[in-house]
Amino acid sequence: MKNRVFLKLIIFLVILVPFINSCGPFKPKRVDARNVPPSGDERVKKNIEEGKGFSLQEALTNKKGGVFDFASSNELWRASLDTIDFMPLINANYSGGIIITDWYSEQNSNNESVKISIRFLSNEIRADALDIKVFKKVCPKLNQCVITETGDEIIKELAKNILKKAAVYEKQNQLKRGRKVHGNVSPKKKRN
Repeated sequence: MKNRVFLKLIIFLVILVPFINSCGPFKPKRVDARNVPPSGDERVKKNIEEGKGFSLQEALTNKKGGVFDFASSNELWRASLDTIDFMPLINANYSGGIIITDWYSEQNSNNESVKISIRFLSNEIRADALDIKVFKKVCPKLNQCVITETGDEIIKELAKNILKKAAVYEKQNQLKRGRKVHGNVSPKKKRN
């Protein structure tokens, strides 16, 4: 009986030793004392700068936050969706900044359909903030379709409509918030 317990203990130690020995990350690192600031406050500051810790005081007093742009507050996004709202969508990914429609065709044209892709390069309302691509699919016979990227006229017209709507939405939002709109201050309601 004693031999069996002793044998189990030896097997356990043989298995345990490699595990304990492999705990290299938990071993303290050798540090040159000349590179460590002598003051505790300076060491804390250095550790925080290196990302090794955090300061509750900074976390509570620092008012920096993330930037949260939501689709309902982005005029360019809303205007784009409103402009192509008659077309079925395959993908509308706000965080990825892209809208892709499904193939759309008018009721009177069975062999032609159009697909639109709008990519947002910026949240600002300007002409170079959108990358619009329009594809046309023509199928003279079943399973013999030809897909081509269309010319600039449709793209220019779409971009113009989107930018106009976005500018209107932006003006409406500024009026709601009581901000200046092109040099004019929106009237504030009088309190009784």
